[in-house]
Amino acid sequence: MKIWKPNPLALIGIAMISAPIIAHAKIYVSAEQAQKILFPNKTLTKNSIIITDDLQDKMRSASSIRHPFQGDRIWKGPDGSWLIIDEVVGKHEMITYAVAINPNGSVAGIEILEYVESYGYEVAEAQWRKQFVGKTANDPIKLNQDIQNIGGATLSCKHLTDGVKRITVLYDLALRNVSPLTAPTQISKTK
Repeated sequence: MKIWKPNPLALIGIAMISAPIIAHAKIYVSAEQAQKILFPNKTLTKNSIIITDDLQDKMRSASSIRHPFQGDRIWKGPDGSWLIIDEVVGKHEMITYAVAINPNGSVAGIEILEYVESYGYEVAEAQWRKQFVGKTANDPIKLNQDIQNIGGATLSCKHLTDGVKRITVLYDLALRNVSPLTAPTQISKTK
């Protein structure tokens, strides 16, 4: 009589299948740190705006991001530069990021603030993010067109690319003509 013994590799496979996939949130930088990285010698003032349905629709059609943009995390520099914090879905979880806009409407840089997915985190690498520098609403800002994809991070790349596009459209439609500030204050702590 032969006694059955479980295959140890099969047990590992069963354990892996039944184990939940756990995503660990990683906070790369805070809003204050992003401001200091992107605008090291500037003081920004909070400049929240109301996002009308019409503006939301125009931003959606330009970027394909369905998650509504919140107008409460926007700061303006005395020279007409902007810092906008936004969120997009990676594959399943939200990615929080900051976009710095120069006074001429071009992207000065982007920083990843928080990334929750368990894979695709390569979008936080400086080499990938610097592709956006100099882009404006007039540029395609499309994955695999003027922005390179990262294998294994396609959805995060696509959604962040679309998110940056919607920020450039926001600047073009709503922020470009906002009057300069007179008394800037330091960026306040945000999520």
